[in-house]
Parts: sequence; structure tokens; C-alpha cells
Amino acid sequence: MFEAHFQTFEEPEGGVALTARLAAFREELLRRKLTGFVIPRADQQQNEYVPPADERLAWLTGFTGSAGMAVVLLQDAAVFVDGRYTVQAPKQVDTNAWSIQSLVEPPPESWLADRLKPEDRLGFDPWLHTTAAAERLKAACTKAGAELVAVDTNPVDAVWHERPAPPLGAVTIHPMEYAGESESDKLERIREEIARLGVDAIVLSDSHAVAWTFNIRGADVSHTPLPLSYALVPKDGRPRIFIDHRKLSNSSRNHLEAAADVQEPDALATSLRDLAASGASIALDGATAADALSRLITDAGGKPVRSSDPIAMLKAMKNKVEIKGTVTAHRRDAVALAKFLAWVDREAPKGGLTEIDTVEALETFRRGTGALKDVSFPTIAGTGPNGAIVHYRVTRKSNRRIAPGDLLLIDSGAQYEDGTTDVTRTIAIGEPTDEMRDRFTRVLRGHIAIARAVFPDGTTGAQIDSFARQFLWHAGLDFAHGTGHGVGSYLSVHEGPARISKLGTTPLKRGMILSNEPGYYKTDAFGIRIENLELVVEARIEGAEQPMNEFETLTLAPIDRRLINAHRISKRELSWINDYHARVRREITPLLDDEETRTWLHAATEPLVSSE
Repeated sequence: MFEAHFQTFEEPEGGVALTARLAAFREELLRRKLTGFVIPRADQQQNEYVPPADERLAWLTGFTGSAGMAVVLLQDAAVFVDGRYTVQAPKQVDTNAWSIQSLVEPPPESWLADRLKPEDRLGFDPWLHTTAAAERLKAACTKAGAELVAVDTNPVDAVWHERPAPPLGAVTIHPMEYAGESESDKLERIREEIARLGVDAIVLSDSHAVAWTFNIRGADVSHTPLPLSYALVPKDGRPRIFIDHRKLSNSSRNHLEAAADVQEPDALATSLRDLAASGASIALDGATAADALSRLITDAGGKPVRSSDPIAMLKAMKNKVEIKGTVTAHRRDAVALAKFLAWVDREAPKGGLTEIDTVEALETFRRGTGALKDVSFPTIAGTGPNGAIVHYRVTRKSNRRIAPGDLLLIDSGAQYEDGTTDVTRTIAIGEPTDEMRDRFTRVLRGHIAIARAVFPDGTTGAQIDSFARQFLWHAGLDFAHGTGHGVGSYLSVHEGPARISKLGTTPLKRGMILSNEPGYYKTDAFGIRIENLELVVEARIEGAEQPMNEFETLTLAPIDRRLINAHRISKRELSWINDYHARVRREITPLLDDEETRTWLHAATEPLVSSE
């Protein structure tokens, strides 16, 4: 009945089976007269999802998380992960060959500085590190008296004999009915940013920026309609796009050539050298531009100017057409979610469902909309202890049966041409424990605090992140991930520059879409997360002395009332829950085509009554 077209459940290679690769890699380092090498989880543009040909970290170590790094020395080796992957990494990596270390505090450079010796030669691939990252590595080497060596070719590739070919996904046009702004108007705004920066040109090293600027989409990486490409936009004259011509149809080529010169990727280096030779100053995105680009410009006599990518902010602030599209996408998605949640409530108590069953079912319900292009990331469906693994991905080996007394955490999203969705619900299977209800209620109160937040212009995500944590903190609890990330418009489900996080320094602007997803995870027991997407809008406050903003919730799916401890929430929180559920019922019921789901939705959105 159900099947997944966009996701697989095969177990990735890992553990001791990969240890021979580490030995072969060390032999390659010796051949190159290197005493160590740094392997980031990255491609040339620091994309979250990278093509199979760039999954060097996973191939060498077995670790498949979306963020991480490995360092191989001749006598030592470590895999560095952040708080999301502290449970996952030891299960995938041979811990006899690799130690698992923190990616954040202390950073990998501290580990390196303690282990490098004078005269050591630490290699790195300058195409896979930003200049800032390369500078941190160099500082660690200098502290130890070692040398940092930029390699011409990656030694991982030399021992990866069955490395996949680079992707050739077809480029498609993102029409005005979804984009809402022409390429020429976007380029005019980008040139204003070039003038503000006082540079001669800007390199678009982020493929998302290229896709947004020129209104194209692609299929080069999983789950994000991304055409891997670069662009060079001068302050005067025509921009250039660097993209493999094999990805272009006649129509997509004509579309691009109307706005820019279209060249092969190899021409980027030549164009930069020619421009730099005149002493030009060229802006590079500090977050995505490879250190190799900065070196190339400097060597040719130009001046690389590192800055934050101005296109990232332009792209993050959605226009009226994009906002209308995402509202439509979320209503469509809500129909699939209602059918799915009703199905889980009917079938899970029978004891026959597994995690894979739920992943396949949810994707099938979304495909039933007739508009699904892809899932926006591999669905996280964790029941019982698997739910405590923040970025858990079910495999046929890990697949767990959903049992009465479990919590099922399901985090998923969809890619539609008019919008990108991301939603998490935690579902009680049978009777939850008092502890589960207490933790869920604390997470929900944090979620509501974000959803109800009112804040002045200039407020950053870091300033409101603690709103989501306060009720957990009161019980000595917390969660080891950010509260929210930006979301693109039929682009990346994890979009910068804004986020709700302790590290979120970008002001939240009207038109931005961010997730609101506090959680709680009890290792080896259960996980809880509640996630809606929020749109930043103007807050109209009578008598306000400055511009104020608030969130408008986009996601429309019931929150499990069975897990809410009603006498532990305030009247305002109770009112928010009941108003939200009334809105879900009002907007989604007319869109449902089956009475069974309508009946379930009516019950799932009944007003909650406080026991006070």
C-alpha cells in the first residue's frame, strides 16, 4: 500500500568494515610526505546535502551525519561531531580506530594543537574549507610548530577507487508564478549590494544563491532542488554563470543566456584570474567560498574581500508571491499530515507498525497531493529509544516496532514548487507516563513562548532562543540543538543566515521563515520535539514606540492533546493551543476528501480544558 520513492532504508557501510580504508589512507599520506590530513563533511560550496562523490567523511569513517569532520594522523585519528550526533556517531564508527570528539567545544583545532609535533605536515584540501576554517587550522599548526599544506588533489580520492561520478541533474526554470521577482530585478538589487561593499565584483559561491538569483532549480543533491554552479557578478557588465552544460536543456540555456554569459565550471578560475590581474577587489562569501578561491585571487594580484553573502539575506526575506506560495504549500501538506496522523492513531495501537511503515506512509500521503517534488530531508521516525537520537535515520537494521507505551517522534518535510515544509509531531502510542507528559508539556510551553513572541526590529535569534528553553531549565533539562533554522522557498529546508539559536546573530526580518522546534531527549528512553514553521510579520501594537514583529504560524497539524498536562499550563498558553487547533480544524476540514480523517481531525482539535 505504502512505499518510499525518495528515501532508502539501507544500512550505510560503517564500523570495523571500513578500518582497511583508514590503513590505505595512511599509506597515501606517507607517499605524499604528509603526517596528517583533515577531512570535513563538505563539498566545494559547504552544502548541507552533498553529492555522493563528495561524501568523503562517510566513506572513510562510516559517519553519515550532516555535520562533522575527521582528522587522521599517522598514530591517531578522530571524528568530530556536534551535540546532535553524540549518540549516532559511536554506533557508525569503529571506536577502536577512531575516537569521537566534540566539533564545537573544544573545537578540533585544540585536539590538533595538542597532538601535532614540530616539523609535522598537516594536509588539507583548500576547495573543501573556507578561508576562516583554513586560518584556524594554520593557527593550530603554528602553535605546535607544524606546517599546514594545501594539496592539489585530495588523497581520499586517490584511495577511493569506486568514487561516484559528479552529478548531472537537469536544470529547470523556476517561473515567476513561484519566484515573484525577475532575474533582472534581483541582479539590480545585488549590484546595489556590490556598491555598498565597495568592490568590483562578487562571487556567488553558494549554489542556492545562484538558483535564487537566476530563477533556476536543479537535481544535483538529495532533497534540495539545487543546480551545483557558481556565478560572477561584476559591478558593471554581464554576469557569468559557471555550470556544466550537460545539465541544460535548450529552454533552460535560453533562460540563463537572457541574463548572463553561460560558461563551463572550469572557466571560473580563468575569469577570476583575469579580473584579479587588474587589481580588482572581489567579494567572497565567508561562509561558503572555498579557501582555494581566495588563494587564486590573491596569487593573480587581486584583493579577496571576505564578507557575509548579501544574497543570503535577500533570499531569506520572502516576497509576497513566495509567502502566498508557502501558505498554499502548508495547507496542501496539512491534508497529507492529517491523513497520516489519523492513520497512525488507527493502526499503531494494534502493534503491527514499524518506523519504516510510518516513513513510507507519510511520503505516500504527500505524493497523493499530486504536487510532491521530493521530501525536504530524510524523514526522522524514531520510536522509544530511537526517538532520543536527534537526527535518527531508520534503516532496515535499526527499524523498531512501535509498541504501546512508546512515543513516536516523526520529523519530516516536503518540497513543493510553491514552498518547502518542515514539521515535527510527537505521538503517544497508548498511555504515556507522567514523565513523558511533564517533558512534553515543558517543550510545548517553550514552543508557545516562541510562537507568541513579540520583538522589536533588530532582534536576533539568540535573543529569543532562551524563550524555548526556560521551562526545561526550571527542571534542570535542556536540548542540544538550536530552536530554529531558516527555511527556503523551494530550496534548502535549512537556510541561512537567520536562526533561533544561541549562535543566531542575524536580525529576524519580516518575510523570513523559521522553524520553531524545541525538544527533549532522554537517552535510551524517548524523544520529544514539536515543530512548526513561522513567518516573521509586522506586529500591530497600539501605542508602540518602535517597529515590532511577531510570528505567524504556517504549519497546520494537531498537537497531541493526550501528552499535554493541562493543569501545568497558563490560561494564555491554553488559549493559544485551543486557538491553534480551531484554526487547523477550520482551514483543513474543507480540504479533506474522506469522512474518516474529518472525524479524527474533529476529535484531535477539540478544545483542551484546564483542570484548574
